[in-house]
Amino acid sequence: AADEGKLDRPEEVDRQVVRMLRDPKARALVENFGGQWLELRKLEALKPDRERFPEFDEYLRLSMRRETELFLDHVLREDRSLLEILDGRYTYLNERLARFYGIPGVRGPEFRKVALDGTPRGGVLTHGSVLAVSSYSTRTSPVLRGRWILENLLNSPPPPPPPGVPTLDEAKVGESASLRKQLEAHRTNPTCASCHSRMDPLGFALENFNAIGAWRDMDGKFPVDAAGSLPDGRTFNGPGELLKVLREDRNDFLEGLTEKLLTYALGRGLERYDRRTVKEIAARVAKQEYRSSSLILEITRSLPFRMRRGEPAK
Repeated sequence: AADEGKLDRPEEVDRQVVRMLRDPKARALVENFGGQWLELRKLEALKPDRERFPEFDEYLRLSMRRETELFLDHVLREDRSLLEILDGRYTYLNERLARFYGIPGVRGPEFRKVALDGTPRGGVLTHGSVLAVSSYSTRTSPVLRGRWILENLLNSPPPPPPPGVPTLDEAKVGESASLRKQLEAHRTNPTCASCHSRMDPLGFALENFNAIGAWRDMDGKFPVDAAGSLPDGRTFNGPGELLKVLREDRNDFLEGLTEKLLTYALGRGLERYDRRTVKEIAARVAKQEYRSSSLILEITRSLPFRMRRGEPAK
């Protein structure tokens, strides 16, 4: 088509994009882009503490990644709403992962689509893969999880911490005080409070999931407190209510996803002049019911994707 000059016609570009998305090779988009965006590649080097999490093994690690890849692949191939990434009430499980999640009725090593009604899970944020890569090897981290949400879902990354910030006393976590209480004392430092007031509440809502993504009711000797309050006054308690808050911020999510996918498509970082394109693409996708195909088509129709800045002659 390129040799015949057909790719100068927008309708031909659209036709080729749709054809390519139906090809099995399109799985590379999920594996490569999904691995970068959701930080799934960190799973490969993940080494949870064996004494605290003896149930974590290589089979569980592979199952976690496969769950997220199959979920994203479904959203792409079935042209689902991109908002299902935030709070889709289904996932893909085999027996090993279903047992780990406490979901009955799944037998055998094959993955299959499973409804999550009646469970505290929904969307990629409650996948074991994401919960594990946003934790430390020995414990959860509301800070890491809150930062992960801001960076990867809400397009609002916080600045790096200032130098000289004291770390938590690991020996006291879950013993003399809950992790939450220690972090609240940590935030009394005005230098830290401005960022942590945004990050920590998001992470607190996920505290019922331990460092490898299993459900728990206790943080050491203390009951889990999963309530959070954002600087704008919105409150929530637990993962279910957090997912509703994230859906309210769907425009931020869509612009962030557009920015990341456009960066992936171009193979370069975005410049200031690309920002207008990102906003225009996101606005058009929202009008098309957030369909996954609409985002990819809008990117391939965009000026940055179709045109490349000329290189000076040598």
